[in-house]
Amino acid sequence: MNEKCIVRRAFVASGQVQGVGFRPFVYRLAHEGGLTGTVGNTSEGVRMEVQGAEEEVRRFGRRLQSELPPLARLTGLKEEDLPIVRQEDAFAIVQSSGHAGHSVLVSPDVGVCADCLADMADPQNPRYNYPFTNCTNCGPRYTITRSIPYDRAVTSMSCFPLCPRCAAEYANPADRRFHAQPVACPVCGPTLWFVGKEDAAAGRTCPQWGSVQEKDALTRLALERSGQVLLDGGILAIKGLGGFQLACDARNAQAVALLRQRKTLRSSVPSVISRRSMKPCL
Repeated sequence: MNEKCIVRRAFVASGQVQGVGFRPFVYRLAHEGGLTGTVGNTSEGVRMEVQGAEEEVRRFGRRLQSELPPLARLTGLKEEDLPIVRQEDAFAIVQSSGHAGHSVLVSPDVGVCADCLADMADPQNPRYNYPFTNCTNCGPRYTITRSIPYDRAVTSMSCFPLCPRCAAEYANPADRRFHAQPVACPVCGPTLWFVGKEDAAAGRTCPQWGSVQEKDALTRLALERSGQVLLDGGILAIKGLGGFQLACDARNAQAVALLRQRKTLRSSVPSVISRRSMKPCL
């Protein structure tokens, strides 16, 4: 290509642009347009530098605004022309950078999407019945975020190293889990288990397991016992990566009254369903 026809332009997107699949989206746009450059999270938002044919760079800018990922929301988009970088031959997602203060909207937690529900319902899928299944279109964001720029290293998921399969999905631009920071599976992710109130009061809160099958058994038992607690009019404390949720049968007046009393007096220990692994990551 004639070098005179090549331009380089920086874009800085602010708003709800971290934790929503924005960098993978940019990566795909750049590749479809035959552009080189970089994209990375910063305190100001997502910074992109793209280089290529002038028309493709202009088209990239238009698509940034018209084809946003489902969870993304732009509040601003700055543009700046840059000098051409010679011999650049690829587009890459680069390491995040940040400083004090930011103009990024922390994304909310998002309910499970249809694709992840399908994974959980498929007996042949590695994430069959796995309650922490997520992708770039769903899953936790706000409750696991410690700081901006948003990356796995600054979330509550930092203590769950990715297994080879999850790492391959995370690194694959064609996968919907490409750069999905909370990505996890039964092999490498959080585990669900149940702790009765007697065990919780005695400090017996960490079960032992050695295999994925044992973890699956813990999950099934946790769901069964949790359901029975609610049916029996008890109170359930659901411990997650972002804190506790208290639950009871809202149709049971006695259970609701007991929950209100305990929240005020703070004198009783409810049954606990824990969603952490044994690793101290909170």
